[in-house]
Order: sequence, then structure tokens, then C-alpha cells
Amino acid sequence: MATALDNYEKGLVGGDIESGSDKGKIQHIDDGKDNSAPAVATASRAAFEPPELVRNMTPEQRIETEARLKRKIDIRLMPMIVLMYIMNYLDRNNIAAAKLAGILTDLKLKSAEFQTSVSILFVGYLLMQVPSNLFLNKIGKPAIYLPGCMIIWGVISALTAACQNYGGLIACRFMLGFVEAAYFPGCLYYLSCWYTRKELGFRTAIFYSGALISGAFSGLIAAGITAHMDGARGLRAWRWLFIIEGAITVVIAFASFLILPNFPKTTSWLTEEERQLAVWRLEEDIGQEDWLDSQHQSFKEGLKLAFSDVKTYVLMVLLFGIVASGTVTNFFPTVVATLKYNNVNTLLLTAPPYVLAVITTFLNSWHADRTGERFFHITIPLCFAVFAYILAAATTKTAPRYVAMMLMVPGVYTGYVVALAWISNSLPRPPAKRAAALAFINAISNTSSIYASYMYSASAAPRYVTAMSVNCAMSVMAMLAALTLRMILVRLNKKLEQGIYVEGAINSGVTEGEKKGFRFRI
Repeated sequence: MATALDNYEKGLVGGDIESGSDKGKIQHIDDGKDNSAPAVATASRAAFEPPELVRNMTPEQRIETEARLKRKIDIRLMPMIVLMYIMNYLDRNNIAAAKLAGILTDLKLKSAEFQTSVSILFVGYLLMQVPSNLFLNKIGKPAIYLPGCMIIWGVISALTAACQNYGGLIACRFMLGFVEAAYFPGCLYYLSCWYTRKELGFRTAIFYSGALISGAFSGLIAAGITAHMDGARGLRAWRWLFIIEGAITVVIAFASFLILPNFPKTTSWLTEEERQLAVWRLEEDIGQEDWLDSQHQSFKEGLKLAFSDVKTYVLMVLLFGIVASGTVTNFFPTVVATLKYNNVNTLLLTAPPYVLAVITTFLNSWHADRTGERFFHITIPLCFAVFAYILAAATTKTAPRYVAMMLMVPGVYTGYVVALAWISNSLPRPPAKRAAALAFINAISNTSSIYASYMYSASAAPRYVTAMSVNCAMSVMAMLAALTLRMILVRLNKKLEQGIYVEGAINSGVTEGEKKGFRFRI
């Protein structure tokens, strides 16, 4: 063992970064930190070779087996998590449609009370995200944990229909956010445990399409319930809205138990060959093994690594800016109502912007994955969002205002899914660090929804100048954060090309992935 370690240490200070490259020898930067971590790497990691069954495959067999594996996972994973996210988003945001379906009068809510009932969800949402993601990473059983959470939030959503006063509504909304917090960051981490960096952006877009599809169809569903079920069996339309959508959520959650995979090492219905290949694909992509087992997942270490990496905080500002500029979607029916159509037509008019967002999101993320570029795929859509907010605040004419509304949702969310993939691309390993960073960044970004509800009061209609101005400023802030992150990653890539030790490039220290050409995506 000592000989193997000695040889590995020699490789760290004398080996080339890339095969056939003589760009430079590995150097260590004296940054005042303990840079001795690479010297204790294991001999097995130094070997960096595929497992036996993968090693024995011919190139043709490897291609065929990998294609079969991705089809199997895509078929079982992607449709199910999209469907689950549709219900997650519906249950979270159906209160906006409930406002037009009678909840204000039935519960005698004042304007500020309704706004608080919207924002209180995000308090619970904020508190639970990091603990939930670290727990998911620890147990390694997303096919049990995520559907279990979904059943609970579906029941809470349905029980919201029984609320008789403001206090009951606040309690339900807080608990709904507390439980729903498990799903979105959990799924982002879930995807990063199955797909390589070049595959992750488009899969993230497919996943997030659940929110956009939900935004499109929530208006249609609410319009149908409002038009045909108001007063049915003595219940107002808003109560039926919560009952129906909550019940559907519970049914889908039970179905997902039978369909979803766990992590590559904990999915029983993969063949041993497929399991080894699924694990190796990620290791080969980064140069470091991903999820090992529950004993190797440390809550404390994951938090420490995430919070000590400056990229975490730049990504936090980037995602906060995008989500803050997109808070208009929490009140989209209210904003569209300023066009002065009746409630049913208003709900119908909320659908086209989301349909357009689905199309632009797929095209943008597909192109981002194909080119490997991230920065411009985030900032160019945000330029359209800035234009939309300025237009919405500047005029009260129907046609230009609806054009602005058509651009708001695509402008924000087209680049958002690329930014989500950029988190996993920039903070890839170890998995505990990635899980903590994804949850922390998403939790902080959603704090904007706590204050945003107070910018859409009835007195601010129809132009909502304050809200549109803040949204515009947040979009610009997100673009500046994206530029900052790009500059950081360009600098780190140059160091890697020169063979210079980069703190936190993968885990800590020069790894086999860096030698084999790992570079951050910019």
C-alpha cells in the first residue's frame, strides 16, 4: 500500500494533466490552506479503471448497453417526476386561482391576509430543503422518500378545502410548504445521480417542464371548476379545486412507488452489468466515484464543503435573482386579470405564456447541452424578461400588456433550467456537497417569494410598477452573477490546463478526473 501511495503522490507532482499533453506539471498554490488532501488518496482511485463487467465490453457492446440503460431510466424516471412536479406546482400555486374562485369572500380575507397566506408557504419551504436533501442523500432511497412526501402534501392540499378562517389557511399553507420542500431540490439531486453533465441540462428542462405545464393547465382546470362546479354539493369552486387536485396528487404518489428507480447502487431491477455501467458513467464523467453507500454520506461534511466554496454563493445570487424576478408567476392570474376580462377568460389567458415557455425552455436547454455553453443560454432569455417588465410597467393598453405577459414567463424560466444544471456542473462532487448546495441555493432563492406577495396588492394594479421594477432589477442582478461565475470558472479552467492545483475543483485536490481533462462548463 505504501508503494502505491508513493507512486500516486509522485503522479500528483510530476504527471501531466491530459494524456499527450505537456502543458505543465502539477503545482500547488500556497493559499494558506491545508493542501495535503490529495496525498491520502487511495490506491484504488489512482488506478481509475472501469469495473470488470464494463471493462470486458467491446465498444459496440458499451454503446448498446448504455443506450439501453438510458432508455430504461428515461422511461421510468422522467415521465414520473414530471407528473409529480405538475402536482407539486399545482398544489403550491392553486391558491392564486382560488382567489378568483371565491376564497376571499368565504374566509373573509383582507388583502394583506391573502398575501400572507401565499408567502407563508415559502417559510416552511425554506426551513426544510437542506435537511431534506441531506437526508435523501443519506438513505439513498428516493423512490420511497419522494412519493412518501408527496402523499403527505396531497393530503394537506386536499384538507385546505376544509379551512373556515384565516388561521386554518395559514396553518395548512405553512405545512404544505414544509413537506413540499423535499421535492424540487430532491429531484435536482436525483437527476444528477443518474445523468452525466452533458445529459443533465436537457433532463432538467424536461423535469422543469412540469412546472410550466402546470402553469398552463392550472388556469384551464381552475376555469373548468369555476364554471361548472361552483356550488356543487354545497361547496364553493375554490374548495373543489383543493379537493380534486389534492386527491389526484395522492393517487399519483402511490403509483410512483412502483415505477421510480432509486440511485444506481440501490436500484434492484437493474442487471449487474447495467448497475456497474450506471455508476461508471458518472465516475468517468467527473473522475471521481459518486454515491457509494449511506455510510459514506456525511451531513456535516456535505454542509462544510458546500459553504466553503465561493461558487455556492455566486450561484445563490444567480438563482435568487432569477427566482425573484419570476415571482410574478405566483400571482399570474391576478396580473392577467388587469386586462379586464371575466374570471374564466382570465384563467384561460394564463395558459399561452406557459405553453410558449415550455417550447423555448426545451430548445434552449437542448442547445445548451449540445454546445456545453451555459452563460449566454441564461443571460439572453433574461434580457427578454427585462424588456417584458419594463413594457408591463409602462403601459395600460391591452395588446402590449399581454405581449409583456407572454414574454415574462419564457424570459425568466427559459434560462432558469440551464442555471439549475449549472449548479451540479459547478459543484459536482462529492454527492453530499452537491445535495447540500442544491438545497441551500434553492431554499435561499425562494425566500424572495416571502416578500413578493406584498408587491401585488390590489392598490398597485394595473401596472404594478414597484413589482415590475424589482423584477427587472433582479433579472439584471442574475445576469451580473452569471458573468461573475463565468469569470471564476474560466480562471479555474486555465489553472487546470496549466496543471495547477484547484481547491474544490472536484472534491479537494488533483483527482484522476482533472488528469483526464475535467473542465468546468461555462
